[in-house]
Amino acid sequence: MSIDSAKAQQERISPTQHAQAVREAFSAGVTRPLEWRREQLHALDRLLAENGPAIEQAVHADLGKPLLEAFLTEIRSVRTEIAETIKHLSRWTRPRSVKVPFALKPGSGQIVREPLGTVLVIAPWNYPVHLLFMPVVAAIAAGNAVVMKPSEVAPATAALAEELVPKYLDNRAIRVVTGAVEETTELLELPWDHIFYTGNGAVGRIVMAAASKHLTPVTLELGGKSPVWVDSSADVDATAHWLAWGKFLNAGQTCVAPDYVLTTADVAPRLVEALRREIEALYGADPKVSRDFGRVVNTRHLDRLTALLPQSGTAAIGGQFDRDDRYLAPTVLADASLSDPVMQDEIFGPILPIITVSGHDEAIRIINDRDKPLALYIFAKSRDVQEAFVERTSSGGVGINAPMLQLGVSSLPFGGVGGSGMGAYHGEHGIRTFSHERAVLVKKGRSRLMVLGQPPFTARKERLLRGRAPKKDGSNS
Repeated sequence: MSIDSAKAQQERISPTQHAQAVREAFSAGVTRPLEWRREQLHALDRLLAENGPAIEQAVHADLGKPLLEAFLTEIRSVRTEIAETIKHLSRWTRPRSVKVPFALKPGSGQIVREPLGTVLVIAPWNYPVHLLFMPVVAAIAAGNAVVMKPSEVAPATAALAEELVPKYLDNRAIRVVTGAVEETTELLELPWDHIFYTGNGAVGRIVMAAASKHLTPVTLELGGKSPVWVDSSADVDATAHWLAWGKFLNAGQTCVAPDYVLTTADVAPRLVEALRREIEALYGADPKVSRDFGRVVNTRHLDRLTALLPQSGTAAIGGQFDRDDRYLAPTVLADASLSDPVMQDEIFGPILPIITVSGHDEAIRIINDRDKPLALYIFAKSRDVQEAFVERTSSGGVGINAPMLQLGVSSLPFGGVGGSGMGAYHGEHGIRTFSHERAVLVKKGRSRLMVLGQPPFTARKERLLRGRAPKKDGSNS
């Protein structure tokens, strides 16, 4: 079948039929050989390399994302993960020997990582390429068949994925299903061996409820309000540099972006002025005309963000917006409070509230009173302060003196905890997520010690096993 006819056939069939097709491919053993997995990973790498300009333009159309930013965060990041996975694939997937108790010898034990089967990957719109393909890299590497569901909120990128995936990847076992709520609902009604969802908590609950009907395991990457502590010992200029980059990258639409800042009253005004300088250094005097500053994904989200501003602190920096252009300036809110509307839910936009507290003990209390965040950021030179946050709080990950860089280390797990999600991936952690670690015990010959625990239970056996003499009447009770 030609690529065009395969694509045409794919467009005519339902989400259920896509799922059935990949399930049959997995049952037939298509995905299990390591060579097939390598071939598909190389093919995905070619897809990204050969279609870079088209991918960048699609992401720009959906999010107004600068082309170079799209290259770095959507293409190069995934290609780096692919290269790392191919390099270590044999080691990450081979059986691992474990010791067996002396009583079971002669014998040997192994942990065998086997693929779960057919998996569903539901991607969000904010990083529509990165967050679609990153979990797919791990799913393929672990030997699974995959159905991908890109976000309809990023339609240009979803259409491009639907076009490109059948041209590069094995259509028997790897499919793309586009559409909106109806298609996603149909997919969630089906039995899967794993569902991987990235998005918000409200939909995450729907995904988990649907999965529970089939006892399907889930990985949920949900985000949340990732707090920042800026200590009096911090380098304020360096802190402002990292915060301006981390917060306003992708117009603040990043699940691990700094969501709000906690600091003391003496640090706050210096931090605001340093942020003013850093924002101008990144985006110029007027970020609206900068080609390096993105846009809010749609007017609905822009309206949500701008509605927060009049009731949340003082816009010490920014606050300007243009609804027709989906533009909201990089905005810093001074004098914000915990009761402000901007502090009730994840902001997911270019607004950074600063809340003053008495010290790091109060900051830790505030963080612990809320849902566990996906990321926690600490800016402090003091080791005691750093250790206090690490030891006394809980979060998916921690960044000390820089935000978001933890995502770039494939040997570190990326995932949430509590309200920010469950499960993790990246590097070998992704292989583990999409595999079942199967226990295999090989027994060789008889074991004299095992006979002690088998009938008939004599007085001598009881004495040896219990470590005491049997009762005088010879009973075993």
